[in-house]
Amino acid sequence: PTSVRTTGDMIKNGRRGSLSGKLMVQGLQGHVAYPQLARNAVHLLAPALAELTAIVWDEGNAFFPPTTWQISNLHAGTGAGNVIPGTAVVDFNFRFSTASTPEQLQQRLQAVLDRHGLVYTLKWTLSAEPFVTATGTLVQAICKAIEAETGQAPEISTTGGTSDARFMARICPQVVELGPPNASIHQIDENIVLTDLETLKNIYRGILDTLDAELAT
Repeated sequence: PTSVRTTGDMIKNGRRGSLSGKLMVQGLQGHVAYPQLARNAVHLLAPALAELTAIVWDEGNAFFPPTTWQISNLHAGTGAGNVIPGTAVVDFNFRFSTASTPEQLQQRLQAVLDRHGLVYTLKWTLSAEPFVTATGTLVQAICKAIEAETGQAPEISTTGGTSDARFMARICPQVVELGPPNASIHQIDENIVLTDLETLKNIYRGILDTLDAELAT
């Protein structure tokens, strides 16, 4: 579902990449009354986290907004109120544009951890590379079909999460996504209006007709 308010008001000509990490910082567990005998993993980690949250990773480009970095989970401690945590575990994610590579982001983040002298392990998971399809044959055909069916020109966007288009982009030079409105995306009882199916069908047929006519000439 790529549209926002009405079918065809937005198409996706690209998507950001997704790079996740699981960071474990090692300290030394102890009693809160004897901090000199322990190393609080949260205290060790905190300055590095503050620096990471303030970094401008890139400025984005004509197709993408700037890369973002977000913490999704943070865990430390045993659950007891009098125990200094010996480890701290952080899950985080980059949503990155073509202005940065996964290797660059990994190197920059690890440089911060090393500069703060942390003892850590870090596992990376690259689940999606960014891709973009510039205005060309496919984008133009889709826009033409949408305007013919709905009377409106679509917004061309790379916003949103990852999608299966990232796999198609590995083998196809042009990849564009077009679907119904996303008002109920990932909600319980996710749904679309039945009339949107008819609109989509007509748009898809218009795309094929346009491409077929162009190939014939």
